[in-house]
Amino acid sequence: MVDILFYIFAAVAIGSALGVVMSRNPVGSLLFMVATLASLAGIFVLLEAHFLAAVQVIVYAGAIMVLFLFVIMLLNLGHDYQKDLKWGAFSVLSFIVVGTLAGFLARALGAGSTGDVMSSAGGRSIDAAVSEFGAVGAIARPLFTTYVVPFEITGILLLVAIVGALVLAKRNV
Repeated sequence: MVDILFYIFAAVAIGSALGVVMSRNPVGSLLFMVATLASLAGIFVLLEAHFLAAVQVIVYAGAIMVLFLFVIMLLNLGHDYQKDLKWGAFSVLSFIVVGTLAGFLARALGAGSTGDVMSSAGGRSIDAAVSEFGAVGAIARPLFTTYVVPFEITGILLLVAIVGALVLAKRNV
């Protein structure tokens, strides 16, 4: 059952990520991104990373999406009344996504337990880190030691994006 849910969440994440890229309406693209982040949170729950799932929903699907919505409102980008996708492209994309999902489900149901999606090779080391440092400590220790530079670069990129959006919005006012 976990494998089937994984494939469903993965298909929703891929389909809504394509919707983010292909959508012409910025608000529609934002809603597709929320669906992508929610399905990633579902995958985190399946991997028993409940803290990461909660952070995914609270920080990204909540705070960052609200920030993006305010940027869209500041730039006044939501007045494109054209159709989001042409019918032909949407039907081809739908056919590909549904066919891929059906293939994955048929393979998962037909193969039995030969192809396990989530192996527990790294599970023992994660369990050891959680028992030693706690759930938050097991995430915080590598984040603030090994991955501190990418973490800080991500924060700087978000700050630059906010300042750039405000500069663009101020130019039009």
